[in-house]
Amino acid sequence: MTRNDVPWSFVVGVAQIPETGLHQELKASDAQLGDLTALAGVRGIRDARATLDALPISGERVHVTGRVTAIVEQTCVVTLDPIETVVDEPIDVTFAPPSQISSTARVVAKEEGDDAEIPDPPDPIVNGTIDLGQLATEVLMLGIDPYPRKPGAVFESLEEARDPDEHPFAALKALKADHSAPKDKKTK
Repeated sequence: MTRNDVPWSFVVGVAQIPETGLHQELKASDAQLGDLTALAGVRGIRDARATLDALPISGERVHVTGRVTAIVEQTCVVTLDPIETVVDEPIDVTFAPPSQISSTARVVAKEEGDDAEIPDPPDPIVNGTIDLGQLATEVLMLGIDPYPRKPGAVFESLEEARDPDEHPFAALKALKADHSAPKDKKTK
């Protein structure tokens, strides 16, 4: 997502974040909720909120923690009934200047060895700013269940015939057997 595509944007200048940190509570407006709904491809999103704490850390980095919550109106993949799901996702992301991002991944890879899992690199600080709304949007989108189910809804498997001769094509099989059987030749 680029900043131009983000319906729920809240840009913060990194230089303006106090040493003690910045606490920010975001609530999506009705227009932003409509745009988030379209972006997610769901029936609706209500009451999208993010509570975020941004704290400057060493190396011109910013550590952001918090939560994003929303009520998402979706369609049950089993019954096709409308349902509501709740998104409640934690946020724990570090932002760094772009010059530090590629070097960080290489250093971690060398320290951890080739077989070790490499942690996600920091998100970039763009033009001295971070977009807390974009972060909340991304976490919200990842928190939406792609296959929502109404409570108690289960897929019912197709019943198979117990006797192989009781299935719908048994009559065809019998016809085929009649046509392929050798015919008696009458001898004179």
